[in-house]
Amino acid sequence: MGINKDQVEGRVKEAAGKVQEGVGKAAGSHQQQAKGVAKEVAGTVQKNYGDAKETIKDHAKDHAKDHAKDQQK
Repeated sequence: MGINKDQVEGRVKEAAGKVQEGVGKAAGSHQQQAKGVAKEVAGTVQKNYGDAKETIKDHAKDHAKDHAKDQQK
């Protein structure tokens, strides 16, 4: 299974969101905390989307291999 752009960018957003949330807590800024949580959630969604794309791609490859084997019989 490979890694695609959405998986990488999603993980970066997750991490940045966690940092922003922590900074917001330390500074007592509910607005920064909320922005951090939102960024973290957006990153999780993007990462999961990337994971799904990779899963579909892997299944398609497996299906193509199986189909090719069946054609050779």
